[in-house]
Amino acid sequence: MAEARRRTTRRAPRVLVLRGGTVVDEGGARRADVVVREGRIDAVGPDLGVPGGATVLEADGCLVTPGFVDLHCHLRQPGGETAETVVSASRAAVLGGFTAVVAMPNTEPAIDQASVVREVQALAEDALCEVAVAGAITVGRAGERLAPLGEMAALGVRLFTDDGRGVQDGGVLRRALDYARGLGVTLAEHCEDEAIAGAGLMHEGVWSSRLGLPGRPAAAEEAMVARDLALLRATGGRLHLLHLSSAGSFRLVAAAKAEGLAVTAEVTPHHLALTDACLADFDPVWKVHPPLRGGADVAAAREACASGLVDALATDHAPHPPEAKEVPLDEAAPGMLGLQTAWPVALAALHDGVAPPVGLGGEPDPGSPRVDLVRLVGLLSWQPARIAGLVPEEGGTQGGPIVPGAAANLAVLDPACRWRLEAGALASLSRNSPWLGATLTGRVRHTVVAGEPVVVGGEAQR
Repeated sequence: MAEARRRTTRRAPRVLVLRGGTVVDEGGARRADVVVREGRIDAVGPDLGVPGGATVLEADGCLVTPGFVDLHCHLRQPGGETAETVVSASRAAVLGGFTAVVAMPNTEPAIDQASVVREVQALAEDALCEVAVAGAITVGRAGERLAPLGEMAALGVRLFTDDGRGVQDGGVLRRALDYARGLGVTLAEHCEDEAIAGAGLMHEGVWSSRLGLPGRPAAAEEAMVARDLALLRATGGRLHLLHLSSAGSFRLVAAAKAEGLAVTAEVTPHHLALTDACLADFDPVWKVHPPLRGGADVAAAREACASGLVDALATDHAPHPPEAKEVPLDEAAPGMLGLQTAWPVALAALHDGVAPPVGLGGEPDPGSPRVDLVRLVGLLSWQPARIAGLVPEEGGTQGGPIVPGAAANLAVLDPACRWRLEAGALASLSRNSPWLGATLTGRVRHTVVAGEPVVVGGEAQR
């Protein structure tokens, strides 16, 4: 990514001032202007003034934060360019306040060898944000033979996953955990036991019974979480659990963390905001894996975020062309867009305690615990950056404190702005967002990548 950063920096103004905002980073919140000079933060403090010739971005009423980092993003390239490309996804990312994304390896071909890692890294040179590459755990993501993790790790890959499916063979995953520990990298698991999940189309519960649809039981997720934690206990190393969705899974993670296992977990904004009641109209836009759960699971996910049990919010941004979604539910591909709406959806679900927009997500408990803005930004920024190995202490430039000398990867967030998501505003090549036509609260006003204002006033600049 070094070359990509150099290209981006050349487009940055020599001096940039973010004026009038509230700086929020791991150290807390304080009123301050931020001066950026040649791609790095030069000064932070109240009423700094504007140097001659500087570009000014107004941040009044806004939070100025380290840029968001998405641990779980499907960029589709190579092989799925009709749904998304690295560049189109990166444009959606910066519109959502993300200055870095991790590209999942379920492409065609899969990112399961060094040559495909290099291909995606080359594509990322034109991206509007940093793109870190996740490698597959097994060859072709088939779950049978380990991919050459060492060769991919030598190219900077820090996260390995067969996402789209979990590694079904426990013996294969145990060998992978042993190998990953020696390399100092992290394995990430999509926890669904396929034999238990079967051909389920939605969460197994009251709504699946009411609609007459086959369900995917929470036990499919929980059984694999339990197995993977047992293997982690046996091998050591680091394990990250992708898009957890069930109350039972959160209980298992809590016990593992209390035991001292090196496990982290993420939740998607849509699993915080929506329930299985959304499937009442059989619309495939609501079909995701793991499925939207019941109200008790949504409440447990919110509580896990509020308590600090959950380490990160990740979008699982999953673009699909119309022919993959505008079909009967049983034929539709699972997944929804998430990059441009992560901030308002998470803000409403966790900070305001109401599913956005009210009523769309069934009836999760509106009295769930509130998450303060510092913790909420942490779930989207420095905590996922740490899991991905992108923080300054590991040689990266993401998620660090907003202090002089730091790289200027920043988001300016308006928590009060109300706006309507229209199809024409989506930067993705796909349109499978459940929030189309919805009025959301909370918008990204500006995004700065390596000192370049790539989003100004909510509009992408390239």
